Amino acid sequence: MSRLILLNKPYGVLSQFTGGSEGPARKTLAEFVGLPDVYPAGRLDRDSEGLLILTDDGNVQARIADPRFKLPKTYLVQVEGDIDDKSLERLRQGIPLKDGLTRPAAAERISPPDLWPRDPPVRFRKSIADCWIKLTIREGRNRQVRRMTAAVGHPTLRLARWSIGDWTVAGLEPGEWREATMRAGVRR
Repeated sequence: MSRLILLNKPYGVLSQFTGGSEGPARKTLAEFVGLPDVYPAGRLDRDSEGLLILTDDGNVQARIADPRFKLPKTYLVQVEGDIDDKSLERLRQGIPLKDGLTRPAAAERISPPDLWPRDPPVRFRKSIADCWIKLTIREGRNRQVRRMTAAVGHPTLRLARWSIGDWTVAGLEPGEWREATMRAGVRR
């Protein structure tokens, strides 16, 4: 049976088990997950946080990470400025980026979510407003959410992946993990 681990990846941690070319002092998944032979199904940038799924099954890893399977990934995103309906609609329609048009996304403005504190915290600037959106995409290009919000004039300040498919990070503090079960449609 395949092993599936849900990890709340902290801010500043690489989505890999070794430091690689990022430098010697970078935190990696090895500091949080001491299980052998599990690997990330997809990635989160070092400056992003939230749900990262790890598995020991390459077929399951591909089905979770590969955009062909259109597994929804939901992000809670703090953006600079006061986002309006026109910008949200642009996100819903798809955003032209240098590597092509994104697929349509689900996008809505939300109240500030009750997330764990980030270390270090997002810098507060009294003269610049910010707000939160919930963004669900069905692909996973490099830094896609950040590039999408910047393209509509609202750079990302904080990015937390809340869910992938039916799996969520609910109840996990940064660095904590739990085992999960396979969902229908993700099995080999």
